[in-house]
Amino acid sequence: MSLLVPGTDLAALRARLDSSPNTWLIACFCAAWCDTCEEYKPKLQVLADALPQHVFAWIDIEDHAELLGDVDVENFPTLLVQIGGRVVFYGPMLPHIGHLERLLESLGEDSAAVATALPDLPKMLAA
Repeated sequence: MSLLVPGTDLAALRARLDSSPNTWLIACFCAAWCDTCEEYKPKLQVLADALPQHVFAWIDIEDHAELLGDVDVENFPTLLVQIGGRVVFYGPMLPHIGHLERLLESLGEDSAAVATALPDLPKMLAA
């Protein structure tokens, strides 16, 4: 499975994140009760399968609230793209997978970091 969930796939998620210092993490913050999220999830799975060089995580904000620290997610889906230790995108996105595909194509190792109040997600998952 290429779309990993912290609860059930934690060991695989940790292994993938530890595989390289510049690993790309694409995390989707959603909720099980959100119909939009449930419609988006299979599309994200297909994208994760198409981009196996990246780590894709599905994070339910209620099941894994500790991974958000003090940040409140109010719009779904909310996406995080982190390259190594740098967050290069964080925010809500329309639930059209093409938007995420274009975003990922526009980012690279030299993309500027963006400021967020999120804790370092890979470090939180490694703990």
